[in-house]
Amino acid sequence: MSRLKYLFLIGSCASIVISGCMPTGSKQKQEKVVIWHWIVDRKDTLNELAKKYTEQTGVEVEFKLFFPPHIYSQKVIAAARAQKLPEVFGILGEKKILASFIKAGHILNLSSYMNKDNAQWRRRFYPQTLAVVSFIKDNTYGVAEEGVYGVPIDTTLMQFLYNESLFKKAGLDPSVAPVTFEDFIIYAKKVKEKLGVDGFVCGWYEGWLLNALATEWAINIMGQEKFISTIKGDIPYTDKDWIKVFSLFEKLKSSGILSSNIVSMTNKEAEDAFAKGKAAFSFNGTWGVNAYRQLSPDLDYAFFSLPKASDRFPIRIWGGAGSSFMVNAKSANKEKAVAFLNWLTAQAQQEFLAKETNNLPAIKGCYDAITPVLRPLLEDLNSLTHPNVWPYNEDPRVTEVINRNLQHIVMGISTPQAAASEIQETKERISGK
Repeated sequence: MSRLKYLFLIGSCASIVISGCMPTGSKQKQEKVVIWHWIVDRKDTLNELAKKYTEQTGVEVEFKLFFPPHIYSQKVIAAARAQKLPEVFGILGEKKILASFIKAGHILNLSSYMNKDNAQWRRRFYPQTLAVVSFIKDNTYGVAEEGVYGVPIDTTLMQFLYNESLFKKAGLDPSVAPVTFEDFIIYAKKVKEKLGVDGFVCGWYEGWLLNALATEWAINIMGQEKFISTIKGDIPYTDKDWIKVFSLFEKLKSSGILSSNIVSMTNKEAEDAFAKGKAAFSFNGTWGVNAYRQLSPDLDYAFFSLPKASDRFPIRIWGGAGSSFMVNAKSANKEKAVAFLNWLTAQAQQEFLAKETNNLPAIKGCYDAITPVLRPLLEDLNSLTHPNVWPYNEDPRVTEVINRNLQHIVMGISTPQAAASEIQETKERISGK
C-alpha cells in the first residue's frame, strides 16, 4: 500500500525522540545496500529489480519487507534510536515525522545529487510528487537546510470512480461522468432506482478517507488559502463555508445513495463491493487498480474528478508521492544507496514498475507503460494538494474529531452546525485559546 494511504493511520503518532545518545557513525560493515519497506503488493517486483541491478553493477541490493505498516514504523523508530537504520528506508506518517528524522541527522539531503548534470535527476520527476519529500527555506517544520530528502518511486492520487457497465444498464452515457455535486447525486439516484444497487460506496469506517474527501470539497468551496487559515487558527470551523462543507455530507445522507453500512465499512470491503458491481460510484486512491484487477478482472470502470460543489475556486485533488525512500545519512554505503535509487527512478525501471504494479510512475515520460484506466489522471497532476506540501498541518486530535463528526453526520446523529461547534471547541481547547 502507498505511503499516502497510511498518512492518517500513522500520522497521528506523538512526537518521537529519535536522536538518542549513541555514536553517530554507522556500525554497518556490510557492503550491500539494504532497503526496508512495507509495500506488500510490490514485494516480488522490487526483488526482481534488485536482482537486475546486482547483475548490471555487481552491487548487492536486498529489499526487506516488514508488515503491517504500523509494525514497520515501529521498527524504523527503534532502529533510529539504536543507530541501526539500513542504507535505505521509508517514513510513514505526517511530514513533521520526516522532519524529526532529518533534524536528528538520520536522512541525507539529496539536493546535491539531484542537481548534478543540469539537474538531470531532479527534472525526471513530476514536481508535485517531489514536493512531498522536499523542504523549502524557512519551513514551519524547523528543517534548517532546504532540499530534497526522499526519492518517490510512484505517484498516488484520490479520485472518484464510476462503473461504466452499470451506467449503460441504467441508460446513462458511460462516456460522461458527473461534473457537479448535484449531477453526482442525480446519476447515483438513477442507477439505484433502475438497478437496485447502491449509488455510492466507500470505506468510511477509515476516517482518513472521509477527511481526504472533505478536504477536497473544502478547498473547492473556500479556496486553499482560507482552508490553510483555518488550520492556522485564523478562521473558525464554524465559518459559513465550513458549514457548507459539512452540509454536503448531510445531503449525501438524505439523498439515499449511500451504502447502508458505509460508516462501518473498511476500504478493502468498499473495494470489494465496487469491484462486484454493488455500487455505481466510489472514492479511492489509484492503488485500487490492483485491487479491482484481482477482485474482478473484467470490471469496466473509469476515474473522474471531484464533483464540484462550487465555481468559486478550482478543484484540488488529494495526491502526491505514493511511496518514497530515504537514504541513511550515517551509512558508510550511502553513495551506493543513492546510486541505486537514481537507477530505480530511471525510465526503464519506472516503466517496469508501472507495468507490473499498475501504479502511476513518479517520473515523466512513461505514458505507454501506464495502464489505460490511469492515463487520464496524468492531466490532474497539476491540481494536486496534500498535507505534506502545506505550510501548516492540523493537530491530529482535531483531525480525529473532524473525522468522527463527519461519520456522525453520515449516520444522521449529528448536524453540520453541531459538528462545526464541537470541532471548533476542540481546536480552541487544544490550542489554549
